[in-house]
Amino acid sequence: MRFARLGPVGAETPVVLDGDTAYDLSALTSDLDGAFLASGGTRLAAGALAAGELPVLADAARARVGAPVARPGAVICVGMNYGAHAAESGSAPPEVPILFLKTPNTVVGPYDDVAIPPGSERTDWEVELGIVIGQPASYLDSPERAREHIAGFVVANDVSERQYQLVDSGGQWSKGKCAPGFNPVGPWLVTPDEVDHTALRLRSWVNGEARQDSLTSDMIFGVDHLVWYISQYAALEPGDLIMTGTPEGVALSGRFPYLAPGDVVELEIDGLGRQRQTFTETRRSRA
Repeated sequence: MRFARLGPVGAETPVVLDGDTAYDLSALTSDLDGAFLASGGTRLAAGALAAGELPVLADAARARVGAPVARPGAVICVGMNYGAHAAESGSAPPEVPILFLKTPNTVVGPYDDVAIPPGSERTDWEVELGIVIGQPASYLDSPERAREHIAGFVVANDVSERQYQLVDSGGQWSKGKCAPGFNPVGPWLVTPDEVDHTALRLRSWVNGEARQDSLTSDMIFGVDHLVWYISQYAALEPGDLIMTGTPEGVALSGRFPYLAPGDVVELEIDGLGRQRQTFTETRRSRA
């Protein structure tokens, strides 16, 4: 099943999608959030849809698309999880997953504009498969248990400011990952039964020119391993988002220019939908 949140920022309506039709879930839940996922909300939504109990959302086609899960409690990211991307970053493939954090308020809709930080000359794009947690996960005893705790998958853009991440960082990557809007997510949350997460094609474009093109089968650490591994260090909660890393083809490689105001970035993962963001200029506040 595919779930989405449609409407103005802070007032999105939760919907389930059947073909091109959006059905309003407001009678079942106030939002697509951790409480909805933990309570078996996707199963209840499927039953209500099959029974014809959900109304069609009026004017859905003209509505803004928000992130398909309301603000997560945590956004946990995996670095250099594709061997070719590690190489273009000047690093050897990691022997264990590299973890860092983005702040939850970086999460925005898949078509929202993204502001380049004031004075930035090294803002970069990163198409990634995102995992949304559906059930609490802490100290899982094996990777095979991971799938019981996954609500679904999303397209995500791990926007990065490389000067902040690698030069100003003090060794902590998060400084280059947390600017406002630096995590467009969506358009849909897709349940695990709808996609084979081990063989999805990820692609990105800047101003219509191809940048990244890879498969999730090229990940060094797969989805099940990552959920299990992270659960050894952090208690994952419903609605949390795990970003699984990006393949080669980013500006950090030196093969492409960094983003500038007016640039348009598009990202797509098979079965999970397509994003499009325009990058804009930000001026420092004098207040």
